[in-house]
Amino acid sequence: MAKDIKTIIQEIEAHLVDGCGGGNYSDYYIGITKSIQNRLFGDHKVPKKGHCRIHREASNDTDARAVEKHFFDKGMQGAGGGGDEESIFIYAYKVSSLTVESLEQ
Repeated sequence: MAKDIKTIIQEIEAHLVDGCGGGNYSDYYIGITKSIQNRLFGDHKVPKKGHCRIHREASNDTDARAVEKHFFDKGMQGAGGGGDEESIFIYAYKVSSLTVESLEQ
């Protein structure tokens, strides 16, 4: 179910503190996509179990980009500028030796 920008930001922030043990924003990667399965688990190789990650659905790509920018401004890693008008999912995960951050767009 789609959520508003403020709610998504609050939920991601809470998850990073409570579910991931905090850390610096630069320890995390943020992005948008139209397919969580392909992008998060496929391209980024984020493990489905035992790894700090979160994703939320925005109402539209404009809202998804606003959330992404909010976290870029805080220092999260990410490529930015990717996706298309169908990219309504925001995802964040803790960068580790298992994940892949350098991706061809």
